[in-house]
Amino acid sequence: MPFLELTLRCTEATQPRYENALDDVGALAVTMLDADADTSNERAILEPGVGETPLWNELTLSALFPADTNALALLAALESFDPGLEWTQASFRAVQDEDWERAWLDQFQPMQFGQRTWIVPWNHELPEAAQAADAAIVRLDPGLAFGSGTHPTTALCLRWLDQLSAEGKLAGNTVLDFGCGSGILALAALKL
Repeated sequence: MPFLELTLRCTEATQPRYENALDDVGALAVTMLDADADTSNERAILEPGVGETPLWNELTLSALFPADTNALALLAALESFDPGLEWTQASFRAVQDEDWERAWLDQFQPMQFGQRTWIVPWNHELPEAAQAADAAIVRLDPGLAFGSGTHPTTALCLRWLDQLSAEGKLAGNTVLDFGCGSGILALAALKL
């Protein structure tokens, strides 16, 4: 299903009002991004503490609506919801539907963790380095669950398992993958 996307800039102080207005008029999704992304002023927001909701000083809000939404009627509804908000800078564009869950797989490549451990998408050939007799290869469909190895803590654990195996400290031990995804750590431990 295609969408109509509304995009505008706002400040951290006005963001809740804009988000409430967009939600009230039927936004299917609202995304907040750093308005300074890809510039020297870009600021990373890392995992917040309990009760914290940090935002950027300047944000870009993006809201999706059904494709048949009338942009002028939408602006009128937004202006009547909260007359104090400025909507003249809002821009609209059509967003074509695609298989969003699978689109990123085009960029997903085989990854090596440590000396022997490889995570290889099911639709890729094994790299030459992964064809060693002692390679521990986990093939998976990374789009179906969390746990593709790309998260830093998962990558760290995969390297640690690989190191334990190389030191002879993994064999004969029980491993609990206490995650909520693909079970990639348990699969890697089993292969090692």
